[in-house]
Order: sequence, then structure tokens, then C-alpha cells
Amino acid sequence: MIIADTGFFFALANQNDDYHDLARQIRPTLNEPLVTTYPVMTETCYFLLDYLGNNAQCRFLEGLLIGAFQVFDLQPHHIERAIALMERYADLPMDFADASLVVLAEHLGHGRILTVDRRNFTTYRWNNTNPFEICC
Repeated sequence: MIIADTGFFFALANQNDDYHDLARQIRPTLNEPLVTTYPVMTETCYFLLDYLGNNAQCRFLEGLLIGAFQVFDLQPHHIERAIALMERYADLPMDFADASLVVLAEHLGHGRILTVDRRNFTTYRWNNTNPFEICC
């Protein structure tokens, strides 16, 4: 599984996004399922609705229904870890969506991620020391 962030999903949907062509080129080459979190889904829907309208957010949600990506179910102990991460990276600051992806990387045991947020994901560390491998 490869982790997918809001920026990747938004770039796929938005033809005017600087990363749209790259995201569209990368998506069919992936030989493993995408996985994300509900906070990322919420953030993605917010941006899609705000920039592209209701139809775009509905198409994104339909992607979940047809198996275009999976969603990791955060448990209470994951929330505790997310809070600790948000406190650790308060100077950036880290939002809940990003914290949930660090938690997901720790759960998966790898940090391969599709994101356009290089600034933050080159700073964040999963399991406190491991850097993310940005695939987009």
C-alpha cells in the first residue's frame, strides 16, 4: 500500500493544478493500492468543494466506493499519537490530516507517500526517526 495525501488527490482532480499532469502519469503506474485516512478525505472534500464544486467532491467519494483507495481506520491510541506529533511539530504547524498520515506510516511500517507537500513531509519523521519517501 502507498499512502495518499490531500495534495495528490486534489492534483488528480484539478486540471489547473501544477501537479495535475504528474499525478495523472503516476496513478496508472502504481502496482499497489492507495491508502489514506478519514481526516485526509475530509480535507480533500473541503478543497474539492471550495475550488471545483460539489460534483468533484462526490466523484472523489465515489472513488472510495469503487475501490480506488482504501481508508485506514484510526483508533483511540492513534489519536493519542497524532496529538503527540502535532505538539512535536507545532512550529510548522502540523494539522490533524498530516498527523494521521504519520500514524498510518507507523502502522504500515513504511513512509512511501504520494504528496505535493514536500516541505512538511521532508521534515516529518515516522517512528520519530524515519524519513518519508515522496513518490510524487
